[in-house]
Amino acid sequence: MKAVILAGGFGKRLRPLTDQRPKPMIEVLNIPIIEWQVKWLKKFGISEVIVCVGYMKEQIIDHIGSGNRLGVKVGYAVEEEPLGTGGALKNAESLLAKQDSFFMINGDILTELDPNKLQINNGGHQSLALVPLRSPYGVVELGADSKVIGFVEKPKIPDKWINAGVYHFTQDVFEYLPENGNIEMTALPALAKEGKLNATRFEDVFWRSIDSHKDIDEASKEIQGSSLS
Repeated sequence: MKAVILAGGFGKRLRPLTDQRPKPMIEVLNIPIIEWQVKWLKKFGISEVIVCVGYMKEQIIDHIGSGNRLGVKVGYAVEEEPLGTGGALKNAESLLAKQDSFFMINGDILTELDPNKLQINNGGHQSLALVPLRSPYGVVELGADSKVIGFVEKPKIPDKWINAGVYHFTQDVFEYLPENGNIEMTALPALAKEGKLNATRFEDVFWRSIDSHKDIDEASKEIQGSSLS
């Protein structure tokens, strides 16, 4: 089984850090995000990785190389211009031609979830991982007569789930991908409309998307209590 890591974006929300390096090379506990990802994939038995690179690609290629240092085999699909998440995967199609199915990972997430669970009982459909929506704010708990009885810092919101950026796809997904565009706006809605997209919920696992400077600090604290550390 192979996995594709989407690592070609600009990471504009992390400027000025991403003025000098690509987003997947941002360090959490002194280790680049993409290295955390490769190690995580290897832990779950995925030993072949394709990295879709574009912006400042040389830094990623220089750091990860052939993957030998990390105990995996790594290849690269190069974007000469930004293609979006859907176009980036489409650009890697030839490198996945011999795979009945494969994983795809957004290049800005850190997690300990088991991606292999996505292909269990999925009926041969495409599938994605879900994690609970976490409130961006602290929540005030109220009792009778509007008395404040407590505070909960950024709780998970019951029954609300978000896309974790981890997917299991079959070759059929390429029929839905644009040459240039985001998979979240093209292929995924089309697959869902046709009833060909399943989801697996991961409730009690570490997951963090690195979208801001604050996320880096929070991930550094959370990852130390996870199975990744």
